[in-house]
Amino acid sequence: MPGKLILVRHGQSVWNVENLFTGWHDVDLSDQGRKEAAQAGREILQENIAVDIAFTSVLKRAIRTLWLMLDGMDRMWIPVERSWRLNERHYGALQGLNKTQTVEKHGEAQVKIWRRSYDIPPPPLELSDARHPSHDVRYAHVDAAELPAAESLKDTLNRVLPYWHSRIAPELRAGRNVMVAAHGNSLRAMVKMLNNVSEKDIVELNIPTGVPLLYELDARLNPVSSRYLGDPAAIAAAAEAVKRQTEKK
Repeated sequence: MPGKLILVRHGQSVWNVENLFTGWHDVDLSDQGRKEAAQAGREILQENIAVDIAFTSVLKRAIRTLWLMLDGMDRMWIPVERSWRLNERHYGALQGLNKTQTVEKHGEAQVKIWRRSYDIPPPPLELSDARHPSHDVRYAHVDAAELPAAESLKDTLNRVLPYWHSRIAPELRAGRNVMVAAHGNSLRAMVKMLNNVSEKDIVELNIPTGVPLLYELDARLNPVSSRYLGDPAAIAAAAEAVKRQTEKK
């Protein structure tokens, strides 16, 4: 019998509040984001789910979210694996830019394509740009050909899937309960794969920050059921907040 899978998008970040494109830039949680992460841990604890192993990205907003959840569950001792493959989608040359100002410069229609289309990435970073991941020590072990200068959601899915098959799926098949603390787009990639969501429909799917998404899986790791954990009103409010953030110009 496979283990349970819990997906958690990191809590609100500082750049979420400032309305900036974040991507692989390593910003921390806001005070609200820390509260969301702590609450996520409490929701999992109330379900009496003993998480056996956790996976996260190499970005501190996801790592800190995981720390706060594990602390609240008194399971900081479990194995934790970090991978760049669980990072947020790379927003290329848009990273660090104000979303409103970017719309004013490039037009609402173009920015919407960059942000929400399935297979069209934003403008890439030049290799010489200090924001390019090749200049970041945490990616020194990664083949330079694999490091993105910009990504679409499709590109994000293509880098997440190998990690799912090589590391996450085997743990589930072994009967372990797995938690993944990651990002809106890396988790959307997993949801697309798990739920067989179409390319058209995944564009409109949003995952709220700091709300655990619990999957029950069959022997072939196909979903039997999935649901967000917590108070329905709080979940609805979190989903609405993410929708407003996505639509913010």
